[in-house]
Amino acid sequence: MKSLTEGALYRNTLRTLETAGEIINLNRNALERLKLPRRAIAVSVPVKMDDGRVQIFPGYRVQHNQALGPFKGGLRYHQSVNLSEVAALSMLMTFKNSLLGLPLGGAKGGVTVNPNQLSTNELEHLTRRFTSELSPFIGPDEDIPAPDVGTDSQTMAWMLDTYSMESGFSQTGVVTGKPIEIGGSQGRECATGLGVVYVTEKALATRGKKIQGATMAIQGFGKVGMHAAIEAFALGAKVVAVSDVTGAIYHPEGLNITDVKKYIDENKVLKGYPNAQTIDGEELLELDVDVLAPCALDGVINSTNVDRIKAPIIVEGANGPVTVNASDELYKRNTMIIPDILANGGGVVVSYFEWVQDIVWLFWHEDEVRQKLKTIMYRSFDTVFDFHKEMGTNLRLSAMGVSLKRLEKAMKLRGQAW
Repeated sequence: MKSLTEGALYRNTLRTLETAGEIINLNRNALERLKLPRRAIAVSVPVKMDDGRVQIFPGYRVQHNQALGPFKGGLRYHQSVNLSEVAALSMLMTFKNSLLGLPLGGAKGGVTVNPNQLSTNELEHLTRRFTSELSPFIGPDEDIPAPDVGTDSQTMAWMLDTYSMESGFSQTGVVTGKPIEIGGSQGRECATGLGVVYVTEKALATRGKKIQGATMAIQGFGKVGMHAAIEAFALGAKVVAVSDVTGAIYHPEGLNITDVKKYIDENKVLKGYPNAQTIDGEELLELDVDVLAPCALDGVINSTNVDRIKAPIIVEGANGPVTVNASDELYKRNTMIIPDILANGGGVVVSYFEWVQDIVWLFWHEDEVRQKLKTIMYRSFDTVFDFHKEMGTNLRLSAMGVSLKRLEKAMKLRGQAW
């Protein structure tokens, strides 16, 4: 199991788990059971490339815990994917689903590949073969994958089709994040970013502020950050800075996010956007704004830059963007950090909605999806904040404490680890 636990993200997650476990006096057997996944699957994915070569890509699916229900979690295509990262993310999914009150366990998967270097034809072959390798371990009642970094609704459509062909009939519930035409849910595309905005509203309210007129800097203008910017802008927030892999743009009076989105649609990247200043990506993190939302990669706020972070509220749109050591420093300065298992939970909430709709073949309007999402995100924030006030713990430990209490009860009722 050493290869599972050697990564920084895994170690940070374990540290939070152990600390929160002490706070709630978590049963020792349950704690030990939660430190390691139930199952880790490693596969080789051979793909015939367009030039006739056969290239082998490593693939993984880690299923952490299913005390609450079927495994659920994303699949990512990225060159940095490794077993330890996937294992840590599967653990976070377990805690996230428990915190949000969903009847789902935690899983995560991925392929070590740069999807930008593959043609559409090669990506389809990769996805279909990966699905075939995973098919004994996934299914509507077993494990339900979803899009993540480097994957999208088209990836899920290929997975659905491959799994259904092998099953002999359509299995729309095997994945979520699908196109609407084949069983996807209204509101799924914007769900994670919208969830970020909902918890941002609640965080600001605890400090007597409203999102209208609040200044925000959003690192990342992808699936999460872009929709967070769009939704915050629509509610009247001043989104003063956003970034992507090409750099960051800044306007002290607030960017016109509608115009920025149009530019991205036409040019694919932020670089060259004419109606704002160009700044360095690190500068964005250090802006003096009401809310900083890191929505890209893990570990971007760490011991090297924590002294320069000025935002009083940080909303973790990405998984693990603030390291544990940096978090400790920020808490000393009364910085409110909305942890990832709460802040970016909107995506899995609407994935759950999609799964439910596929099972019952009854689909909801987007307004209904948004309202249901808002109810769950608001309620989850309130539960965590109440725990924080009662126990005097920071919000990261409070979120983990709430999550672990539910998991412990479920595991005890099922006779697991006792």
